[in-house]
Amino acid sequence: MTQCFSLTETRTRCYMSTFTGSGLRSTITDFKDGTVMHCWVPKTRTESKPNLLLIHGLGANAVWQWGDIIRNLTPFFNVYVPDLIFFGESYTTRPERTEKFQAECVMRVLEANSVKKVSLVGLSYGGFVGYSMAEQYSEVVERVVVCSSGVCMEEKDIKDGLFPVSDLEEAINILVPQTPQKLKELLGYSFFKPPRWLPSCFLYDFIEAMCMDYIEEKRELVQIIAKGRKLSELPKICQPTLIIWGEHDRVFPLELGHRLKRHLGEQAQLVVISNAGHAFSSEKTKEFYKNLKSFLIDLQPPAEKSP
Repeated sequence: MTQCFSLTETRTRCYMSTFTGSGLRSTITDFKDGTVMHCWVPKTRTESKPNLLLIHGLGANAVWQWGDIIRNLTPFFNVYVPDLIFFGESYTTRPERTEKFQAECVMRVLEANSVKKVSLVGLSYGGFVGYSMAEQYSEVVERVVVCSSGVCMEEKDIKDGLFPVSDLEEAINILVPQTPQKLKELLGYSFFKPPRWLPSCFLYDFIEAMCMDYIEEKRELVQIIAKGRKLSELPKICQPTLIIWGEHDRVFPLELGHRLKRHLGEQAQLVVISNAGHAFSSEKTKEFYKNLKSFLIDLQPPAEKSP
């Protein structure tokens, strides 16, 4: 039976309208090597403004993850918002699945748009990509915001019980949900106060709209994050870095935020948002923006907060 109305697609169109109304336009860049990237870029770039890159995480596409905050940022920055490979309209026929490859693709989009310097914000999986960009392109990336991103995790953390799910395959089934039950589990892990009731028809609709394309490829993205990962092999980036974490994050527990702060040392600040989970950018949008404004616009380190 054909579904005539999709709440998810309707919400997507609303977010796209917000992006357009915020001075952005949708672009496609074909690298001619089997890779195509979609990115929202300024309709008109203002040379006096700094550039800002927003990198989404797993789950929904970029407009869903940045739609609640984009209007606050475009007055101050030339904003670039890509869909990572295998999300939205971005894809590749190449075999690479690492965050390094994702970072290289995002950098190629920036180069195609003549971006010479940029600060970046990475949500969750996007933080892995952003961290890799900062390490690979230190002459381009000026300031870094890592949001609830377990870049300091190690493969052994999974079996050692740091995460609420100790089996990687089961974690992947939740992070790349294919059933309403798995999507409910993902919401439960992501939000401090998850929605108490969501009709199955909405969950099916969201899965159909956001989770049915490139299923195996997305699973491979998650697998490669953990495979052989060791903190001792993680480079230290040199840029001023703001680390933001939800106090009750159950996807990447807060210990990983403290671990990243210790790893980076004095050039990093850690801010913990109280009464929020992994999805603090949705749960505490105003507080999230306040910290971004302090670090990226006022160029002041936010007051370091830790429970």
